[in-house]
Amino acid sequence: MIPVGFGVMLDETEVEERFYRAGGPGGQNVNKVSTAVQLRYDALNASTLPEAVKQRLLKLAGRRATNEGVILIAAQRFRSQERNREDGMARLVALIREAAQPPPPTRRPTRPTGASKRRRLDEKTRRGEIKSGRGRPDDADG
Repeated sequence: MIPVGFGVMLDETEVEERFYRAGGPGGQNVNKVSTAVQLRYDALNASTLPEAVKQRLLKLAGRRATNEGVILIAAQRFRSQERNREDGMARLVALIREAAQPPPPTRRPTRPTGASKRRRLDEKTRRGEIKSGRGRPDDADG
């Protein structure tokens, strides 16, 4: 069990690993050894995740999640199989940690007070009087 945070644990037995040959750097080794890893985590049927975390996880995963609720993470950044495995697992744990974080509370809208409504209307009236005084002067004065 890997502690993720926020009271959530990741069961390593629920993560399936598949190894394949990686492209990119590696010299002669790259054509012989399967160093890249694809992690498959069935988030929808995970026994250790609460339902709310599952839903947020699948939403965060985006294109990495299949229609069946399986999250796929491909790791082929390094030349060794072990480092790619660690990298993929770290990325999966980071994704689950982000999903496990509870969402911030939403803002509850408040109503303006009566005094603030009055102040706003008074200011509008004052502003209107200032603007109405900007017209052409009358010929009655001159």
